[in-house]
Amino acid sequence: MDETEFMRGRVYGADHDDPGPREGRRYAELSGGPLDGLLLDVTDHGPAERRHGVGLPTEIGRYGPGGRAVYAPRAAGGRVYEWRGDVP
Repeated sequence: MDETEFMRGRVYGADHDDPGPREGRRYAELSGGPLDGLLLDVTDHGPAERRHGVGLPTEIGRYGPGGRAVYAPRAAGGRVYEWRGDVP
């Protein structure tokens, strides 16, 4: 996927009227699981989140409303966060 194609994606948590990425921000692609294909804004993530990943609230995961989908970087500093599973 080239940069232009990558930047056309929808951003997790973005406003439905303006779901695309914004200039000056850094994004990772979510791979697998309920949020597959969305982009995650990682601009303000600290070292722990960049290393260990994040639990993202979602109603479409295994646990429904109140559940979270866990995504972690595929490789250090990578642009792809892989799904690790759902948690309550």
